[in-house]
Amino acid sequence: MQTTRIEIQQHGGVEVMALVPADLPPLGAGEVLLQHLAIGVNFIDTYHRSGLYPLPMPSGLGLEACGEIIALGHGIHDLQVGDRVAYVGAGVGAYARHRIVSADKLVLVPEAIPNEVAAGTLLRGMTAQYLLKRTFAVQAGQTILFHAAAGGVGQIACQWAQALGVRVIGTVGSAEKAEQASAWCDHVIDYSDDDWVAQVRDLTDGQGVPVVYDGVGVATFAGSLDCLAMRGMMVSFGNSSGAVPSFNPGLLAQKGSLFFTRPTLGHYTANRAELVETAQDYFAALAKSWITPQIGQSYALADVQQAHLDLAARRTQGSTILLP
Repeated sequence: MQTTRIEIQQHGGVEVMALVPADLPPLGAGEVLLQHLAIGVNFIDTYHRSGLYPLPMPSGLGLEACGEIIALGHGIHDLQVGDRVAYVGAGVGAYARHRIVSADKLVLVPEAIPNEVAAGTLLRGMTAQYLLKRTFAVQAGQTILFHAAAGGVGQIACQWAQALGVRVIGTVGSAEKAEQASAWCDHVIDYSDDDWVAQVRDLTDGQGVPVVYDGVGVATFAGSLDCLAMRGMMVSFGNSSGAVPSFNPGLLAQKGSLFFTRPTLGHYTANRAELVETAQDYFAALAKSWITPQIGQSYALADVQQAHLDLAARRTQGSTILLP
């Protein structure tokens, strides 16, 4: 069977992405053929494209999609043709009209969840789940700091944290995004302000917060450490402004015996049981209306270059999807 997909022959700027025909091999045992209904675009896709996270060439791109099963390989008993499923951990290659995926990477999508929400938010929702419940398990009554609160992960995580009884200080990079994030944060701070760290300290009576969730990277790293309470945890889970530079671990001692971790979703969904549990917990939060995710913008698959440009320039809000 032939389909079309976005392919790169080398790392680089958006110009390296091209929509090309691709031949799909016959289905193997335990494999599923999907017709994609919607495809998620995530910041990590730009890292794969640029070479910050190198890929063997040539390569597809994209980690997340929602699709309909149109064929099954041998040995699959818990899925059937016509099922609507989503995935986030099947390796790169989601930027395509059709794809073969191992069945053990798929999760069933509840009927009430639209294609765009499943494709555009599952990775973010599962990321929010492991950050809030396992990397640092937040407790009702705590105050947390979450950077990029208007972004895809931020809007989901901040809403979820509030539903768990947590007071949320969110940061953003513009006045427009501050207005948006105020809908799901108790306090919003523009981290381009010189005194943003002092503002966090003022909001916590000088004590600081027990945890900072930072997907921004180098632009907020130093200030984030100064926002932490004694024995607080710095959770660095992304690099949208650039990678955090190397630092002497003694810095953590100087600033209050702090903890530092750099988690990834893959290590929190390392087996089938963890994957399903994490996805189902996110779907349950959606069903309870704890979270109202925003699909901020959509692009045709052929317009993926513009999608990456807008994402890198921080012109996007909420989640971004491609429509095959």
